[in-house]
Amino acid sequence: MPPKIVLASNNPGKLAELQAMFEPLGIALVRQADLGIGEAEEPYRTFVENALAKARHAARESGLPALADDAGLCVDAFGGLPGVDTAFYATQFGYEKGDANNVKALLEQLQNEPNRRAALVSTLVAVRTPDDPEPLIAVGRVAGEIAPQPVGSNGFGFDPVMYIPEFGQTFAQLPVEVKNANSHRGQAARQMLVLIRERWR
Repeated sequence: MPPKIVLASNNPGKLAELQAMFEPLGIALVRQADLGIGEAEEPYRTFVENALAKARHAARESGLPALADDAGLCVDAFGGLPGVDTAFYATQFGYEKGDANNVKALLEQLQNEPNRRAALVSTLVAVRTPDDPEPLIAVGRVAGEIAPQPVGSNGFGFDPVMYIPEFGQTFAQLPVEVKNANSHRGQAARQMLVLIRERWR
């Protein structure tokens, strides 16, 4: 099993979450930025294609196995969008890129919309080499509703407005360990750990 895997993301929130989850395997996740690797192009319309492109790029540039995550918010009322454009959602409405503006723009767009169902989706892809014919793919999905206003101070992204009915709270209200255990990224990471153990031993 590889002692080191390059994480094809420069998002500190993602790195911290995934590092904690991968610790039991004895695998160190190294941020691509720490190896001087730039961001990959993400031209595709699906999470899985973008995650694969990012993982291949990081593996090619580093010579190490790579793990990439592409995640986003899929809102029922918008036909599954913003999806792969989640990080830049606010910029479509004249706001600067950023978590707080994304939340603000989303709440404005849903103002008179009765259907507030949405899902957070995380797709993790791992490759041993850039040409790995059998990439490992794990998908986590959490369905909930968009809350009328942000609540809670844990988490990042859309966590403050992602209301999870079974907890009766938003993701940002949950303790970090509960959120990590139940989040879309947590689900995908657990599946990925199983796959790496099985296939890359």
